[in-house]
Amino acid sequence: MTNAHSSAFQEVNQKVSQAGEILGLKPGLISALSTCEREVVISIPLRRGDDVEVLTGYRVQHSSARGPRKGGIRFHQDVDLDEVRALASLMTWKTALIDVPFGGAKGGVAVNASLLTNIEKEEIIRRWTRSLVHVLGHHRDIPAPDMGTDAKTMAWLMDEFHRLEGFQPACVTGKPVELFGAPGREEATGRGVAMIAAATLKKHKMKVEGATVAIQGFGNVGRYAALVCQELGMKVIAISDVSGGIVNNKGIDIAAIFSHKSLETVEADNRVGAAEILEIQCDVLIPAALGGVINEGNVAKIKAEFIIEGANQPITFAADKELRTQGVVIVPDILANSGGVMGSYFEWTQNIQEFSWPIEKFRKELDSRMELAFTNVLEVSKKHSVDMRTAAFVVAVGRVAHAFELRGSLV
Repeated sequence: MTNAHSSAFQEVNQKVSQAGEILGLKPGLISALSTCEREVVISIPLRRGDDVEVLTGYRVQHSSARGPRKGGIRFHQDVDLDEVRALASLMTWKTALIDVPFGGAKGGVAVNASLLTNIEKEEIIRRWTRSLVHVLGHHRDIPAPDMGTDAKTMAWLMDEFHRLEGFQPACVTGKPVELFGAPGREEATGRGVAMIAAATLKKHKMKVEGATVAIQGFGNVGRYAALVCQELGMKVIAISDVSGGIVNNKGIDIAAIFSHKSLETVEADNRVGAAEILEIQCDVLIPAALGGVINEGNVAKIKAEFIIEGANQPITFAADKELRTQGVVIVPDILANSGGVMGSYFEWTQNIQEFSWPIEKFRKELDSRMELAFTNVLEVSKKHSVDMRTAAFVVAVGRVAHAFELRGSLV
């Protein structure tokens, strides 16, 4: 783990430098775009029995050139400063790529979320909010859920923020619908992944109807991606979670199994190991769980024509290169899974206006804007003869650099 993390931020910055060179940006500007504006490290004392355990919390704000910073908070034992920096930077590029008026940030607490009671979780997020309230706010930095946190955690964060700063529901996104959340936000990341899969097939002159899909992951992203793929007429033939995978070449009825918490409880004739799902023969493969799952160890067994990255960095650097030489089309995470931040933008907008949209409007806006972003990246990849990942960074870095220069930040 440490090896991947030690260079996570450097890896993102390599892509930024590469994009900057393609765009002909000055070295100083590239290095300004590769540096975080603010990094805050806090200690969070947590009562454990009759003693105290001290946790470490983080908030990294990478850029505000295009608007207030935006990014999730993760509770995970492997959270460290380098990882948070890398993820904050990726948020800058993601928001720029899909053209929403945000910059990038990320936060976290180094703690194993699965071992926390609800009361401990609430105590941690409230302390995190109290320690960072001076750098947060709906026009400064807007958190959202990530690994180990959810809508309930965001409700506690909002409540703590309100106690300190007064009523401002736009201070955080990914809230419960009953507490100023937006109908459609929960499904937005997975829905975006499915829409990008459909757009990719269409642009490569393949039929969406009947196209075969394998999805690794049955969490929030994988679940909704599978459901929407099915609604669009694709055939989900394989899906997996931590308990293993199920395969059905006739197509799995996702709507029928959607409410199952785990695939363990789903009746299936053909069960395989969780990792084997990645090696299924299919048109579209969607890794929607963890990073680094497609690597040197299994890259030779991948049999998909298109890979749509639902998870963050699911393909290692070397595997990515290998797949591209084989002609596999990879749609990068900063485009494919950006439906979540697009949905957060819609929630934020509604909160500021104190006016809520019907879910149909939310979905229609999301679908059209995701398709627009995809088309734009495809055009740039053809223009510069580069792969989709490089093209996505060219679009994003170009937009942030332009905003940076227009603001006169270089004076």
